[in-house]
Amino acid sequence: MNALIVGSIGIDDIETPREKATGLLGGSATYASISCAVHAPTRIVSVVGDDFSADQRMLLEERGIDAEGLETAAGKTFRWGGRYLQNYDERETTFTELNVLRSFDPKVPESFRNSEYVLLGNTHPTVQLKVLDQLGGPELVVIDTMNYWINNEKQLLDEALGRSDIAVVNEEEVRLYSGRHEIPRATEAFLDLGLDAVIVKRGAYGASMRTRDGWFFLPGYPLSEVRDPTGAGDSFAGGFLGYLASEGSITESTLRRAVVHGSVLASFAVQGMGITGILGIAREDVMTRYREFLRFSQMETEVAKAAGEGAIA
Repeated sequence: MNALIVGSIGIDDIETPREKATGLLGGSATYASISCAVHAPTRIVSVVGDDFSADQRMLLEERGIDAEGLETAAGKTFRWGGRYLQNYDERETTFTELNVLRSFDPKVPESFRNSEYVLLGNTHPTVQLKVLDQLGGPELVVIDTMNYWINNEKQLLDEALGRSDIAVVNEEEVRLYSGRHEIPRATEAFLDLGLDAVIVKRGAYGASMRTRDGWFFLPGYPLSEVRDPTGAGDSFAGGFLGYLASEGSITESTLRRAVVHGSVLASFAVQGMGITGILGIAREDVMTRYREFLRFSQMETEVAKAAGEGAIA
């Protein structure tokens, strides 16, 4: 089934404890759409400036992403700069230039309006709501957000969350939104809005998902080297949505497998600067790491049983 990704496309300047790079293609929609396209036909709705090159657009299209919904506006493309501290978990934003993103009024192409699986990436809740208004009733809506919108656009964010099915947030965001420190209690605030599930991203420590049926916990993939954590959460969300779109069903089992697939894409993302970690990834690469996740997160007898039942998908 088709997947639709909504979010920002930007140009990033990134500095880590080991290296520095400028002018990298980034943004929430970029990471999410590339990750999503590993599994499913992917469409994108976003905006860039007239400084966005044909080569940059081609890079997305070469990954099989339908860019009909990528608007070019007069002005400069969104730009962002960040510096990671020694532990790679803490980050300082060095600059943010909204540019054409400031006045973005999303227009969903007619051919996209039947999209069944939708990711509302981290962007202004008004943009998220305007996109939903133009769709014909998607089967699944996944929403991402950030501290800024929780603090400054709470009412609009509540409306966007209320029209979504699954929220993808990190630990800080779930605590800030709920006003509660304990994660089990904090997730209740999202379920109270009518969401079917909330996924809490925990960086290098993995992810947890709470549905109305219970909890699912997944450790982080043990990497020997991390180059750049930028876009890991967006890659997670894109991989999560793409897997569900490829399955065409939403059950407790497919949701759990989708969390693993999201974590796999995130693990690839942090191994390269910018999007280079996910650019050359094929589905078989993802499946290999997916099976590794199962091997080190379950008892041997359970892995063997799953393999015998054909459950490793």
